[in-house]
Amino acid sequence: MHAFDYAAPQSVDEAVSLLSEHGDQARLLAGGSDIIAQMQEGRLRVNILVDVKKIPEANALSYDPENGLQLGAGVPCCRIYEDEAIAAAYPALVDATSLIGSIQIQSRATVGGNLCNASPAADTVPSIMVLGAVAQIAGPNGRREVAVEDFCTGPGQTVLGHGEFLVSLHIPPPQPNSGAFFLRFIPRNEMDIAVVNAAASVVLNEDKNRVASARIVVGAVAPIPLFLSEAAEALVGNGISDEAVERAAEIAREAARPISDMRGTVEQRKHLTGVLTKRAIRGAIERAQAS
Repeated sequence: MHAFDYAAPQSVDEAVSLLSEHGDQARLLAGGSDIIAQMQEGRLRVNILVDVKKIPEANALSYDPENGLQLGAGVPCCRIYEDEAIAAAYPALVDATSLIGSIQIQSRATVGGNLCNASPAADTVPSIMVLGAVAQIAGPNGRREVAVEDFCTGPGQTVLGHGEFLVSLHIPPPQPNSGAFFLRFIPRNEMDIAVVNAAASVVLNEDKNRVASARIVVGAVAPIPLFLSEAAEALVGNGISDEAVERAAEIAREAARPISDMRGTVEQRKHLTGVLTKRAIRGAIERAQAS
C-alpha cells in the first residue's frame, strides 16, 4: 500500500474543510472494510483518509417510534442488530447487516460506508431503500437530503459533490401493518458477494388482506440497485395472492439487466431475480401480518 495521510476531524465542518481542500485525493473512512482493501490492492490511490469516527453526529444511533431511526455514517453494523428496539422495528435492516462479511467485519463495517461504496451488489442498500431511507449530506454549500434510491448513480459513483460527505441516514418509523424483508443468493454460506439480492416492504390494509403500498429493490443485476416502482404497483390494491406476487416477480425479471461474471451468468441472475423477489415479497407480507 502507498503512503497516505490520516486525519480524524471532530466536527462536520472540519471534515468538510479537509475534503474541500484535498478534493479527489481525499476519501472518507467510515468502517474501512471496502476502502482499505481497495488501497491494498492498488485499485484506489488517495493522499489522505478522513476518518469520521470522532464526529459525534456521524456516530449517533437513536430510535423512537415517532421519529424513526437516525443512523450515523460511522455506526458499525453490529450496533444495529444488538439494539433490541431497532432490531424489532427494522428486521429487514438486521437481515442485511448480519450478513456483511464476518462478525469481526460487522464490528467495523457501516451502512453509510456500504452505501457510499456504491457497489451494485451492496447488501444493505436494498434494505434501506425499501425502508424509505433519506441520506443527510453535508458540504461546502451547507446541508441537503437525498432519497437513498437516488443516491447511487453508477458502480462506485454517487451524488456526492466536491467536499461533500454522508453524515447520517434517517429511516422513518414503521407504519402500522407493515413489514420488510431482505435476502440474497451467494455461492458460499458467508463471506461472499451477492449474485443477486432483493428487498421488499409492504403496508397492508386494516384487515391485512390487501397491499396498500409497497417498495421493491433488487441488486447485483444492474449498474445500481434497481428501485422497481412498477413491480411494487403490481401488488397494490390487490388481494394477497400468488398471482399478484408472480406478476411483481416477472416485472423484476424483465427489469434486470445483469452481466455474466465469475459468480453467475446473465440467465442465472435473471432467474434468481424472480425467485428472490417472490421470497422477499412473501417474507415482507408475513412480517406485516404478524405485526
